[in-house]
Amino acid sequence: MSSTLRAHPSAKWWALAIISLTQLVVVLDGTIVNIALPQAQAALGMDDHMRQWVVTAYALAFGALLLLGGRIADYWGRKRTFLVGMVGFGLASLFAGMANAGWELVLGRALQGVFAAMLAPAALALLTTLFPSGRQRNTAFAVFGTVAGAGAAVGLVLGGFLTEFLDWRWCLLVNLFFVIVCLVGGALFITESKAEGDNRYDLWGALLVTVGLGSLVYGFSIAETGWANPLTIAFLAVGVVLLGVFVWVETKVGNPLLPLRVVADRVRGGAFLIQAVAGSVMIGATLYLTLHLQIVLGMGALQAGLASLPLPLGTMVLAPIATRMLGTVGPRPMLIGGPLVVAAALVYLSFITPGGDYLVEIAPALLVMGFGMAFVFIPLQNVALTGVAPHDAGVASAVTNSAMQIGGSIGLSVFTAVYAARVGAHAPADVDAAVLTSGYGATFLAAAVGMVVASVIAITMVRGRAEDLLPRGADEQAAVLAH
Repeated sequence: MSSTLRAHPSAKWWALAIISLTQLVVVLDGTIVNIALPQAQAALGMDDHMRQWVVTAYALAFGALLLLGGRIADYWGRKRTFLVGMVGFGLASLFAGMANAGWELVLGRALQGVFAAMLAPAALALLTTLFPSGRQRNTAFAVFGTVAGAGAAVGLVLGGFLTEFLDWRWCLLVNLFFVIVCLVGGALFITESKAEGDNRYDLWGALLVTVGLGSLVYGFSIAETGWANPLTIAFLAVGVVLLGVFVWVETKVGNPLLPLRVVADRVRGGAFLIQAVAGSVMIGATLYLTLHLQIVLGMGALQAGLASLPLPLGTMVLAPIATRMLGTVGPRPMLIGGPLVVAAALVYLSFITPGGDYLVEIAPALLVMGFGMAFVFIPLQNVALTGVAPHDAGVASAVTNSAMQIGGSIGLSVFTAVYAARVGAHAPADVDAAVLTSGYGATFLAAAVGMVVASVIAITMVRGRAEDLLPRGADEQAAVLAH
């Protein structure tokens, strides 16, 4: 029965739905717990340091293990890795949702990150092999990119709803519904694929990059205690050294974990850098916007989540237009202009005031940010994976996701330092709504600078003709050139 289903012409579109749903789960789990943290902290008796680790554990395990997860998907089988990762993610979510102590919740979140590191590259590699070129690929990546771009905001809305009307535990247990749907759909509609040829694992490379990225992410996660903190410096230094050794090792081994050809290509490398900047802005801006909505404007969890909806709605509204433009103007103009639109919205958002009207000061900026992000995320996935050999599809997908996670961690620490510098200049007794708002505004301005940098990266690195930046069939190339 499953072979008949897979042979049906619509099967790959059902597979796209399952893969996109998987990406939604992976992305929204980075934010869905954020709104529920105060309730979880009180219920489990966690101190502020352990509360931080509920968020950090997921990003740390996810970002550090993505490359290894990508190679496992390539070598062991992408569908097999997808299904095993989904089962593990569901069990980890159940464990975290039933936690009776803070350390259990942190451990559950770390396990979620481990299995997400298997899921994310397997899903994207499956998408790449399912839609190898042409207009269907553009449409598929438009759907996938929209889901990826909106996932963080969807997590905030869903987290707010579940926290307010049910219990904080449901922010984790809700994953079981997604897992069941994805397991059934994956078994029915996804076909197996894996890399051919030499499939030996680069164990030294895996160890170096995992510990190196883990050290780097952890160093940035504790940087809010001070950039001069010896512990911060030590972890960052160890991370940089280990990653340097990793690059050296990858040039020496016969079957590297990360073939340097995947990241050495100028266009693809530029796409990875833009992905990192976009991740930092989405994660950082979303967090500080949530703080402003709840702490300064006094919104409840659900109200704050709903107030962030203009951002994903803007992305979804512009997604069809961005998809059509991808086949005509090409990705380069979109990757230059999209970040500038987001930067303009962030500059506008930086002028928020303590008593400002949400509909005047915040909603328009979020809507325009969503518009701009549509022109970033939709072409980005295509460009990042264009020209990648089937043997490297999983690892290239892993780098794309890792760039988002590592970029988000680094960006958030930078924004936190900017916020702390602005608020820390005042005595604790003087920190009122006006001072907090000033700190949030400073982070939005820093995020705007980051998006301008992303545009500069696109100008200098994402270069070439439109037909060279996107995989197409010969007939479609001719049609595009005729326009």
